[in-house]
Amino acid sequence: MKSIIIIGAGILGASAAFHAAKAGADVTLVDREDEGQATGAAAGIVCPWISQRRNMAWYGLAKSGAAYYPKLIDQLEAQGEKETGYKQVGIVSIHEASKLDKMEQKAFERREGAPEMGEIRRLSSEETKRLFPYASDEYGSLYVSGAARVDGLEMRNALIRAAVKLGAKQVKGSAQFLMDGSKVIGVKTEDQEFFADSIVSTGGAWASDLFETLGLKLAIVPQKAQILHLRVEGQQTGDWPVAMVPNGLYVVPFADGRVVAGATHENDAGFDTKLTAGGVFHILNRTLEGVPGLASAEMAGAGTGFRPSTPSALPFIGQVPEYPNVYAANGLGSSGLTAGPYLGGQLAKLALGEPLDIDLSLYDIEEVFQKR
Repeated sequence: MKSIIIIGAGILGASAAFHAAKAGADVTLVDREDEGQATGAAAGIVCPWISQRRNMAWYGLAKSGAAYYPKLIDQLEAQGEKETGYKQVGIVSIHEASKLDKMEQKAFERREGAPEMGEIRRLSSEETKRLFPYASDEYGSLYVSGAARVDGLEMRNALIRAAVKLGAKQVKGSAQFLMDGSKVIGVKTEDQEFFADSIVSTGGAWASDLFETLGLKLAIVPQKAQILHLRVEGQQTGDWPVAMVPNGLYVVPFADGRVVAGATHENDAGFDTKLTAGGVFHILNRTLEGVPGLASAEMAGAGTGFRPSTPSALPFIGQVPEYPNVYAANGLGSSGLTAGPYLGGQLAKLALGEPLDIDLSLYDIEEVFQKR
């Protein structure tokens, strides 16, 4: 039996743990539970097909992530995990007409290679409001039936619970590499040591700390996201579609009147967890432009999280240079909940020596590691 230690229990690490345990590996998942982990703070929209982002390496990974979700849900349900936070509800992308024209054209082009998109339909403002009652009278939308919502915390926890059922060990602690000369042989926490054939880093925005002892600098920085939690009365919101609104923000309805709105993209805030007046204003101002009916919603809470970002804005995956049994994947940014479960499965295959379904050269790990 191959053994593997995974450092970092966000969506990527949790998925890697589940897939490695399902493959029969001896898995240890270590996490120090830093405040502001992106997965725990996030509400995700799985709909990469209408993104205006042009990078095809990103799109290929995100598209594969979206297509993989139904298969993953089946696997989790087979382990008794019914509460995954995932539901296919469709999306209404609410914008002015000229932007919808471009979006609609791209959607139909991409559906040829992504039939999981389902129905694509241009909606008037009245038709949009039938699906999402709080939408503006001033904008139409593009509806895509195959889109889904994901509660990041529920999905991460379902993956970890399933991994533990399959024999994985979950450990709270701050991990450091254990060395035998120049070879990494395991990790140590504050009071324990663990040894394994393969060691995997999925530490998100904090991952660079781990590699300092190897004399390596990892080009990962935090991108702060602020997110608002709203609550509405008298509406059955559980089956509403998610909504994209002008200026790149989103609104994700869940059951029982819970609605999440966000998020900011703050590149120079470091690990500052505080909510800011400017951040809250930005979200409300942009959100209420597209869905003004939410103005009467209760402010039920707010939070912050830190997305891991690379200089290229692309994720990476691969073997860490000069350390043949150490692997890493990171840098998913705001695509974490879309692509993380799929990429975690690929990372598990890589660490276990199994064939991959992606081209590693598109997500080059050499670009983000430098000698100190």
